[in-house]
Amino acid sequence: MIGAHDWRFGAIALGLLATAGGCVPPVDAAATASAPDAVRDAPAHTAPPLPVVPAAPVLHDFALAGSPEQGGVLLGQAPGGTRTLSLDGKPVALAGDGGFLIAFDRDAGPVARLVATLADGRTVARDLIVAPGRWRIEHINAPYRGSASSDAEFARRRPAELEQIAAARATDHASDGWRQRFVWPVSGRRSGFFGAQRVYQGKPGSYHSGADVAVLAGTPFVAPADGVVVLAAAAPFTLEGHLLIVDHGMGLNSAFLHCQRLDVKVGDRVVQGQRLGTVGATGRATGPHMHWGMTWRGARIDPAKVAAPMAG
Repeated sequence: MIGAHDWRFGAIALGLLATAGGCVPPVDAAATASAPDAVRDAPAHTAPPLPVVPAAPVLHDFALAGSPEQGGVLLGQAPGGTRTLSLDGKPVALAGDGGFLIAFDRDAGPVARLVATLADGRTVARDLIVAPGRWRIEHINAPYRGSASSDAEFARRRPAELEQIAAARATDHASDGWRQRFVWPVSGRRSGFFGAQRVYQGKPGSYHSGADVAVLAGTPFVAPADGVVVLAAAAPFTLEGHLLIVDHGMGLNSAFLHCQRLDVKVGDRVVQGQRLGTVGATGRATGPHMHWGMTWRGARIDPAKVAAPMAG
């Protein structure tokens, strides 16, 4: 998990050694006049050479912050001269300063291979050992099909909803929100945990893809980091209800489910701490709560692993 004070992974700093200059005493004219010609013609002062400023170090390996684990996130700095980067053969975006973000799905395998290809064609590889998660089992007294009145209605509505979600998550905006230490969109009692296997009224469902916080309906929620709104469902989806998705850049996005009201629209740029809407119980929910989910390039990750401790 990223450190508690700041999860921003910046460039490596190099301390410079300060050099103090001395004062040159004034030349005594009389002494100079009586001195031998060789001494009188010599320069009164020879300037010291300029200090040599060491060049910034060039990374020859990856610098990584965080721990590789199922549902977790790593921030990194690529080796100097990296042209392309991949994780298990899939491309990873690089920022202009060589920074990058990678994440591991809830069901990620035990080993992931990170490879940088340099400008001269050489490669630098790192095998990451991915720690397994420990998942709960949660029994939920809510219908499997959510707000749909029948299985047939759910089957009719769900494909279009999934298409909208996929299209929104495929959108990539320029944002540095991914570099920030995230904050919780709302503070309250944790009522659901990422990765838990869910059973809906006796019927097994998929695992829980986010972190739930139980609060009163109408409680405002805020942006956990800077980003761009890529989906704002005016009509509630069968499972997610009023759904909002914010792109934080580099393939990382946040989803806010079951909202009562949305105060932003698609295309809006938002900043960390900005009000986005209010908490509700729309879609498949047994009561008002904020479901905060996060994904990176299709990998579902645990918001609790990237967020600072909850306030209050």
